[in-house]
Amino acid sequence: MEAELAFAGIARLAEFLREGRVSAVELAEGFLGRIEALEPRLNAFRAVYRERALAEAAQADARLRAGDTRLLLGVPIAVKDNVDIAGEATGYGSRSPRQAPTADAEVVRRLRSAGAVILGKTHLPELAIFPFGESAAWGVTRNPWRADRTSGGSSSGSAVAVAAGLAAGALGSDGGGSIRIPSACCHLFGIKPQRGRISLAPFDEHWFGLSVLGPITRTVMDAAVFLDAVADQPAPSFVDAAGGSPARLRVAVSLKAPVPGTPVSEAVKRPVRELADLLRALGHEVVDHDPGYGETRHLFTPLWLRGIHDDTRTLVEDPSQLERRTRQMAAAGRLVGSSAVTRARAGADALAERLQRSTFADFDVLLTPALAKLPVNTGRWEGRNAVRTTLGVGMFVPFNQVWNVTGQPAASIPCGLTDDGIPLAVQMVGRANGEDTLIALAAQVERERPWAHRTPPLVTRDS
Repeated sequence: MEAELAFAGIARLAEFLREGRVSAVELAEGFLGRIEALEPRLNAFRAVYRERALAEAAQADARLRAGDTRLLLGVPIAVKDNVDIAGEATGYGSRSPRQAPTADAEVVRRLRSAGAVILGKTHLPELAIFPFGESAAWGVTRNPWRADRTSGGSSSGSAVAVAAGLAAGALGSDGGGSIRIPSACCHLFGIKPQRGRISLAPFDEHWFGLSVLGPITRTVMDAAVFLDAVADQPAPSFVDAAGGSPARLRVAVSLKAPVPGTPVSEAVKRPVRELADLLRALGHEVVDHDPGYGETRHLFTPLWLRGIHDDTRTLVEDPSQLERRTRQMAAAGRLVGSSAVTRARAGADALAERLQRSTFADFDVLLTPALAKLPVNTGRWEGRNAVRTTLGVGMFVPFNQVWNVTGQPAASIPCGLTDDGIPLAVQMVGRANGEDTLIALAAQVERERPWAHRTPPLVTRDS
């Protein structure tokens, strides 16, 4: 498959398909061939649906010939393996999946309705708990930029599939940074939408409101097309936002981690400063401002732990087959009672209101580092217990969880590479329901400093 197609992304492939430059079957066969060739090195997919994908592609070609213009018609997409696909077991990164669901999750139904071709399900750490692409059941999902560095998580397989040209785009989930972190590690654009923007059905919510679904893509326009296909729509559309230019914005810049005492590496501060300088040059007002977060761990942690406990009871067939570390997390979550959950949710609402008054009443967007340090070595927490792992990852990804607590949108923006090829990224946070502003600003940045032309050195361009 030619690199032009493998790394074209959602929006360009959709255009190529409408113009007849390539067929949906040719695309599906090309991506499936790349998966077959590169999976032994990368380990991004838990399951690949070859025959089903080819049948969906043939159907898409027939619709294209009939003049159908659905947003994702014929575009190959990957889905994280914590989202239901009818007739296929949902593994959640575990050894013990429950019986295969009889219906697609609502987001998958919307992807299919928009014409997407589903290539397969992607790996995640067990129950999406941690921000690294490793599990006892399925091994290590390798970062195609640097195999010795983590691919991030928990949407690790989705990010690697897109970065390596194994899918045009992918669905991820984010309960504490799980879209933004792997996007940052793999040089991709990933956006955590506003809470409730994309349906979680068959679930009403997950982790007591922390979790959302969203896209991991090569470009901002790719994410906008994906969101327009699956989200409860705002006006104007996200595609319109990505194609336009934002008004002059007030942008806050903070290098201080929300978790007190967390050191932040100079290597990840530098791209934030550079992006701030670019935004000034583009005419935006950019001001140093540290939000008054206060202590947020007592809001995130009870919801996270109790959510993990509940997942071990409802999402897997045999909890005894879970990793020791997962069972330890679940045991801690069992101690979180309903009153603690109620207090944490009330505190989350109060935090959102306080940050709105103290920061987002005056600023449209907040810039922070995406990570507190460069992507860590693969296996950094292998064999560690729940406490040591949790403390360790907290020092790696302190900038993300607070926005799951407040529910507002946030995105990871690629910002180049280090001299030795490690991806750099910046986090952008928007006001409540402000995805359109984030997308418009990110698209403006991308036009000035494109990133999607870069491809990982560890994958074959033509395979």
